[in-house]
Amino acid sequence: MNDRLPRLLALVPYLMSHPGAQVPEVARLFGLNEKQLIDDLQLVWMCGLPGHTPGDLIDVSWDGGEILIDNAETIARPLKLGVDEVSALLVALRLLAELPEFAGTEALGRVIAKLEQAAGDGAAAVSNQVAVEVDAAPGALATVTTAARHKRRVSLRYYVPGRDEVTPREVDPLRVVLVDGHHYLEGWCYRAEAMRMFRVDRILAVDMLDVAADPPAEAEPMDVADGVFRPSESDELVELEVTPAGRWVSEYYPVESLEELGEGRQRVTLRARDQTWLVRLALRLGDSGRVIRPESLAERVTETAKEALANYY
Repeated sequence: MNDRLPRLLALVPYLMSHPGAQVPEVARLFGLNEKQLIDDLQLVWMCGLPGHTPGDLIDVSWDGGEILIDNAETIARPLKLGVDEVSALLVALRLLAELPEFAGTEALGRVIAKLEQAAGDGAAAVSNQVAVEVDAAPGALATVTTAARHKRRVSLRYYVPGRDEVTPREVDPLRVVLVDGHHYLEGWCYRAEAMRMFRVDRILAVDMLDVAADPPAEAEPMDVADGVFRPSESDELVELEVTPAGRWVSEYYPVESLEELGEGRQRVTLRARDQTWLVRLALRLGDSGRVIRPESLAERVTETAKEALANYY
């Protein structure tokens, strides 16, 4: 059960502070029947510190319906966050405070202030070294967020980096999501006649129209748990060979196959919709990767690199 671990973490401190509590009473308090409580106690009996000797494990008994627990002081202590954990939490909270939907939220400000006070100077100093900014065209994030909330159509001028062009779009927003540090507007694009994801920081202009959003029935949000990019069978198949310094490619992008070549090198096969993006990826890799196939892409990367170098002479 998904709620079992939180329940056990609450159960042990309760039993430590209520020695001799009765099984029926504790079961009722935690919303369990007596059999479920006994199952939990049997699991607690197998938990403890590393080593798993009798002296490391929690000692619990429920003979006669009276629950007694011992050797559980460690788990009964309040948990403390480390400096890195507190710092990460503070940065995340400050990012939330920058979002339009949380603008002016006093509660969030109070939470940040209390956490900084409780964490001490160390964690606060570390988190203050991180600049938190929402990277978007002026007003774009607020406009698309409002449009999605009120189900209003938007008109965009959107920069497409793969083709290095700006295109006009009319979109019926479904939602605004944050994926891999970037905000995306997801909605039905009338230019593409399909669902599309638009990175908000690539929206050059946006207007909320006085038109109700009316996406077709087949318009469904995509699962972004594994990122935004979804290659298709029609996309070009590309093979790269990367050194240890270029292994981030297989971690950052969806790959078709991955082969270890020894000494930290990998052969990565992936798909992409256009070669322009692939050229930029290859140039970014530099000497930590090279294009194996297709040959046309390898040649294009070489020519682009030569042109770039020529600008320095």
